[in-house]
Amino acid sequence: MSLSRTARRCALVTVAAVASSLALGAGVASAHVTVGSADATPGGYGKITFRVPNESDAASTVALRVQLPTDTPLTSLRAQPVPGWTITLTPTTIDPPVEVHGEPVDTAVSVVEFRAEAGGGIAPGEFQEFALSGGPFPETDALTFNAVQTYSDGSEAAWIEPTVAGQAEPQYPAPVLALTSTDAAPVSSDAGTPAAGTVDEGDGTAVTALVLSVLGLLAGLGGLFLGLAARRRTVGS
Repeated sequence: MSLSRTARRCALVTVAAVASSLALGAGVASAHVTVGSADATPGGYGKITFRVPNESDAASTVALRVQLPTDTPLTSLRAQPVPGWTITLTPTTIDPPVEVHGEPVDTAVSVVEFRAEAGGGIAPGEFQEFALSGGPFPETDALTFNAVQTYSDGSEAAWIEPTVAGQAEPQYPAPVLALTSTDAAPVSSDAGTPAAGTVDEGDGTAVTALVLSVLGLLAGLGGLFLGLAARRRTVGS
């Protein structure tokens, strides 16, 4: 009897630990600030969307500051209005000027700030999307945007760490926009920004593996309990 109770307690503790790891792993993997586009191409124009999940359990996200590249500036830029938020575009001087459609351009937006109106923001458990439209995008495969997320308690999350191929993903990776080629197959309007509550294919594979591990553990523990029960019956007889 004592052995059965001990085994049962160990099994419950193990299952709880694995389930907790599974939940935490899925939450962290899907909580990054990301950027995506369905139509942005090298040398072209398009709409880019920043998806901002709230990671705090107690505070709301009240601001997002996005730094735009100045070495390859987006000389044409407009922000999509967001109800309950004000938007500030901060220009910078381009030196030397760049030529766009045959005309010299010496200023471009360097920082975009989205700030919630009093009493508003992104509450715990929620997310918001902020969109910009413009170009031309540089002739490159990807474009990095540093971003800073501000919470109502005064804390900040700086999404500015570079992601290096072959190395583990940093804790606060900077949002990276993958620029599609002009001859790429058509994609859906929300390409690059997964729907709320979903994870990418890599995260999904990892979660599936953890689920299978938990199921295997439960099956093994079930066999252990049956064996102990049978042993008790045999001893009792």
